[in-house]
Amino acid sequence: MTMETIAAIAVALCLLIGAGFVIVGTIGLLKFRDSMTRLHAPTKVGTVGIGSLLLASMIHSFAFGEGSFHELLIMSFLFVTAPISANFMAKVNIHRRACDTPPAPPRDETWSTLNVPEADREIEVNT
Repeated sequence: MTMETIAAIAVALCLLIGAGFVIVGTIGLLKFRDSMTRLHAPTKVGTVGIGSLLLASMIHSFAFGEGSFHELLIMSFLFVTAPISANFMAKVNIHRRACDTPPAPPRDETWSTLNVPEADREIEVNT
């Protein structure tokens, strides 16, 4: 097997994986009813699906022509911005009261501190 054949197989595999994630994300975007569940499908497509398609483009450009790092920059931009934008969209839905709000944390002296309740101290000593 030559290097071009291996590169063509890798490109085809990346394209199939990317296309599969895009199809699943599109179906999820159409099937889910509310905005919070709809949010998960495009963010996964943006990170894994488009990343796989860009990886296929990088492999093809390095194997069959001059290499290009533009795809790497696009991939890094997508991997950084997709979770941030998903977080902002989720916060907007929570603040607009378009979905169920998360439960409030318990209000006691052990929440978010290093204080350990008495019942748990006995478990710590026994282990």
